[in-house]
Amino acid sequence: MDNALALSPATALVDSGSFVGRMAALPPRSKASAAIGVVALIGVVLAMTLWSSKGDYKVLYANLSDKDGGAVIAQLSQMNVPYRLSDGGGAILVPAGQVHEMRLKLATAGLPKGSVAGYELMDNARFGQTQFQERLTAQRGLEGELTRSITSLSAVQSARVHLALPNQNGFFREQQKPSASVLLSLYPGRTLDRAQVAGIVHLVASSVPELDPKAVSVLDQSGALLTSSGDGGPAAGLDAQQLQYVNRIESGYTKRIVDLLEPIVGRDNLRATVAAEIDFSQTEATSEEFKPNQGAQASVAIRSQQTSEQTGAAAATPSGVPGAASNQPPIAATAPLTGASQPLQAAQTGGTPGSGRRDATTNYEVDKTVRVTRNASGNVKRLNAAVVVNNRAVTDAKGKTTYVPLSPDELDKLTALVRESIGYNQQRGDSVKVINAPFKVDPQAKIDAPPLWQQPEVIDLLRALAVPTALALIGVLVFFGLVRPALKVALAPLPASAPGAKLSTVVDDAQELPALPAPKGVEHLQGARAMAKDNPAAVAGIVRGWVNGEAATAKA
Repeated sequence: MDNALALSPATALVDSGSFVGRMAALPPRSKASAAIGVVALIGVVLAMTLWSSKGDYKVLYANLSDKDGGAVIAQLSQMNVPYRLSDGGGAILVPAGQVHEMRLKLATAGLPKGSVAGYELMDNARFGQTQFQERLTAQRGLEGELTRSITSLSAVQSARVHLALPNQNGFFREQQKPSASVLLSLYPGRTLDRAQVAGIVHLVASSVPELDPKAVSVLDQSGALLTSSGDGGPAAGLDAQQLQYVNRIESGYTKRIVDLLEPIVGRDNLRATVAAEIDFSQTEATSEEFKPNQGAQASVAIRSQQTSEQTGAAAATPSGVPGAASNQPPIAATAPLTGASQPLQAAQTGGTPGSGRRDATTNYEVDKTVRVTRNASGNVKRLNAAVVVNNRAVTDAKGKTTYVPLSPDELDKLTALVRESIGYNQQRGDSVKVINAPFKVDPQAKIDAPPLWQQPEVIDLLRALAVPTALALIGVLVFFGLVRPALKVALAPLPASAPGAKLSTVVDDAQELPALPAPKGVEHLQGARAMAKDNPAAVAGIVRGWVNGEAATAKA
């Protein structure tokens, strides 16, 4: 019995009612489960911390230039994508699950553009390279320098320059002239006028020896030729400004039609297009007109007038029929001549004592009209308008909506409205066609949104929350499955009447004192007496606990 109640020195120093004492009194299996649970919780917390701070990052782009790297980082920040820099800023890292997606999105935005190498290629010349390699390296450097110069323009997003430099020989007549081609990629909504295109051509032609500006071709990203050959051939078409002017004219007429017919047929119930033929030719005509002098003499302007008169005396020679009539003196003429200011001496029927001569010359101003006509450029030669109208929606009394074709009278009214909106002119050959046809897609039908679980935003959110959610779930399972049972036992209140509940006396025995069972006979009574005799302090503590328990019960 003495051995049963003996306490070890280490155990006697620990209060059996404290948290540490209760944890120490747990069975070994419970202690092992609690320890495993605590270690697992620490591992879960550490994993969540590492995932939130670093995550799994992979290389998105490496060895980018400073300009391309800054553009990529700016685009990632705009898309709220986390990124990291490594190798001194030479590599850009993003989360591993977004590498391919980010590459596609950045490629759509035109990033990275790629660095253009210029004459710095000559710095890496290798020993023993051939003459062809040297010439090719010099050509690549010249193309790179021209590309840098062209991309510095505000409207040019990127450019490529191709130079055709033939090998020169000793025969002057057989030498070929160089040529060049420039491919431009313009920013959306930007265009180049004639002066800018001519400047690019002059820049390229001035950079290559013996390059004729006519041998330089400039194209845009759509394949349209921006330079003309000047020979009136197919290349001498409309330039960028003329195409923009034509598009603006057609868009203006189309907008007129849509704004006029939409209130009648409903929104999204018509499609309209207008094709305009614009005359950009410039003509100049000069004409001179001469009109005869007409009307009264007062309206005639005399430019010059000259009069000459000559007279002379001569012996009178008898003439005529002998008789009294021939002996009469001559009579002066009274009828004036046209254009003469004074009457002239009439010819005598008979002999006269003298002779005379009078001449008069009058020059009049001639009417002259000089007319110079210059026709305006950009006149509309012809308009062709085509309009398609959807069937009319009709709703019956039950609320069912059906679509019925338009009547011929309604089509004629719509055609008249379209003609008036575009300024229809039959003499110049304008044409307007309005037809009625059912649309394949119901404009009233709403496009169903994809399910919530198929939306890209939701997928990205679930992908981002998958790892922390899984770690949190594991932590909860570990806590409630392993740690919580041990804590529940350790934190449970200890009954005051329990044996050893208040036993805190230091005992020198090397054995633990087990709890005393309730006395059930003489045998137990003798054992208690022997224990009280051998170890009175322990028995006093047990009795004190019993008394305290009875007092607490009495108070309750």
